[in-house]
Amino acid sequence: MKLLVDTHVFLWAITDSPRLPKKHRALWQDGASELWLSVGGIWEMLIKSGLGRLPLPAPAAPYIFKQLEKNRIGTLAIRPAHFAELETLPPLHRDPFDRLLVAQARAEKMPVMTVDASLKRYGIKVL
Repeated sequence: MKLLVDTHVFLWAITDSPRLPKKHRALWQDGASELWLSVGGIWEMLIKSGLGRLPLPAPAAPYIFKQLEKNRIGTLAIRPAHFAELETLPPLHRDPFDRLLVAQARAEKMPVMTVDASLKRYGIKVL
């Protein structure tokens, strides 16, 4: 199954955080799951790390890329279809990174691995 991974799930999984739900951990470890992280999530982590709001090893980019490779996570580029979908989203959520994630999930018809239940209001499948 192809899954779009929300940034917090990615961070919890790579740090083996107890905050990662068991269901998500099982999907993360399941070799049959095809996991994808939006480049918007990478951008979000780098911004928050640079602002001192996300403790990551410095420099953060090589660390993130190493974790993507180590965990066999693909990166989902931002395509024109994602912007077209983004433009149609109702103003239910103010976080631009979450809105991009929703637009990508809708355009790609991918469920999102997240604990943010509010994203369901956009009509996407949330795990």
